[in-house]
Amino acid sequence: QVQLQESGPGLVNSSQTLVLTCTVSGGSITTNYYYWSWIRQSPGKGLEWIGYIAYAGNTYYIPSLKNRTSISRDTSKNQYTLQLSSVTPEDTAVYYCVRASDAREDTAGIDYWGQGTQVTVSS
Repeated sequence: QVQLQESGPGLVNSSQTLVLTCTVSGGSITTNYYYWSWIRQSPGKGLEWIGYIAYAGNTYYIPSLKNRTSISRDTSKNQYTLQLSSVTPEDTAVYYCVRASDAREDTAGIDYWGQGTQVTVSS
């Protein structure tokens, strides 16, 4: 049973960099052919993909967030980390780390979710 757990600050000031870490247990983040993603859900909005780091270490970010986003990993700790810079109150959301069996931006390929962590950006 794979488990994912997000960790990081619940409150971030505007213009700062949000850093969230996902700790994975029960499976390796280098196992073929999984995609370790970050998604978020803002109040009253649907799920928004942020990006992923794949089993091979390559990354993808959605165009609208690409300039502010970095996803990295520490294979020795079986963790991967989201950095989102220059945050604004519009980045307030519940952030989820997930494992997917494909790189599509939909929930069909997701088989494991973290519980989610609320991040609030203060103005």
